[in-house]
Amino acid sequence: MMHLAESLNFSGRKVVAAWASVPFPAVRGHSLPDVLCARQQDMPWKLLSSCREEKVSRCFAQSVVLRGICNKRKQPVSPLHACDTAEQVLQQYLHSVFPGAFSTSHILEQPCVTLPPYPRFFSPLLTRQGFLPDKLSSYSAAAVESIPVLTSLQSSPALHTLLYGLYKDLQKLDTRRWASFFAAGVEQDDFHEALQELRTLSQCYEMGFEADKSEDEADSD
Repeated sequence: MMHLAESLNFSGRKVVAAWASVPFPAVRGHSLPDVLCARQQDMPWKLLSSCREEKVSRCFAQSVVLRGICNKRKQPVSPLHACDTAEQVLQQYLHSVFPGAFSTSHILEQPCVTLPPYPRFFSPLLTRQGFLPDKLSSYSAAAVESIPVLTSLQSSPALHTLLYGLYKDLQKLDTRRWASFFAAGVEQDDFHEALQELRTLSQCYEMGFEADKSEDEADSD
């Protein structure tokens, strides 16, 4: 995981955010292009890291893995349907939603197994294979045995808010009240140096007007 995070970061960045869709919202009998075309710009995953989710999907680099979905060839009705493989479908989708970002994608046919002791928190509307029913009237009381899953690790501007917020919270600490902390061997100068490094790291995740705003904040500090 550490090496993967390193491969997604450049220009001084060191942190990635995790996203996932458990299960991936696929309708039974529909192809991967069908599912992704129906989502449009609505990303099929949710943020797992403690960042504030942005309204606009943006990232510098990402690694995306989808498992449990195969590509069924149909008559092309969109650029995604014209792709030959599921890997090409996912890569084309990522390029359209995140233009200019470095994106890698992997497809695994084997779904994520959810047999006991996996917790039973799935909707009864899901099929045994974890898909949404093709008809709203469909209902299955059978336990979900496997699910398609989509995960993503992103070097994203969303991390700026998280890192800068952490910097501001630490900056408010009165270190004179934490004698035991510094008694453990941490020097006051080292603490302040680490604090400035955290602030610099947060600035590595800014984009455009955000960088200008950060400079204004720096002047006011």
